[in-house]
Amino acid sequence: MSPSSELRNNGVVKNVGEAPQEELATGERSTRNRIARSVLDHGPSTAADLAKRLGLTQAAVRRHLDSLVAENVVEPREQRVYGARTRGRPAKVFALTDCGRDAFDQSYDKLAADALHWISQAAGGGEKGEAAVTAFARARFAAQAGAYREAVGAAAPEERTEALARALSDDGYAATARSAPVGEQLCQHHCPVAHVAEQYPQLCEAETEFFSELLGTHVQRLATIAHGDGVCTTFIPRSGTAQTTHSASASTAGRNPA
Repeated sequence: MSPSSELRNNGVVKNVGEAPQEELATGERSTRNRIARSVLDHGPSTAADLAKRLGLTQAAVRRHLDSLVAENVVEPREQRVYGARTRGRPAKVFALTDCGRDAFDQSYDKLAADALHWISQAAGGGEKGEAAVTAFARARFAAQAGAYREAVGAAAPEERTEALARALSDDGYAATARSAPVGEQLCQHHCPVAHVAEQYPQLCEAETEFFSELLGTHVQRLATIAHGDGVCTTFIPRSGTAQTTHSASASTAGRNPA
């Protein structure tokens, strides 16, 4: 499912009541929707980041963020720092809450979770049940593989991660690729199955295996929305630094490494 281009008011209103008429008349709600959408597309963001992206003043952004926090659409967090921490207090970033994510698309989480539970129990539960869910997750990605293989295969080796990010974005994952020490990071700022993946990490594991197969290299999942992070982050090493086995790829997929 692709996220809608605008935050549905009913996804927020169900928690906070109807938006005042003066908000609708002055465009306040529209601006807040733009801010929430920017956080969805780019991940946890500072007020300064949002102001620059949207052409607003930081004071205006902070005012709207205060309202979005009150509506339980976004929440403030301490910015995560990878590598050596610099001096000074970490910047405050704002990330979507579960309520905020749900407002962007129709949720079929319970149906999906019930279906996976049925698959697990029909296979006998326990290890057999987990194996059945894993088989389903792998088959799901195999069924979607064609467009992804075409996109990645048509790209130059150094542009394959970016090509994968674009293909994922076309399917609603709001993905980006960025440089990282000794490699790249593939970031998915939205996950339509995040709530189900909390219960069934096999979905994350199968996705990580799929990325490894597509890119022809070992990859490592660093963070997942399903486990409370603001972004699903996958590390792809540069050619020559990758391990050749795929088993390590799945070992941490869906489970944040320490």
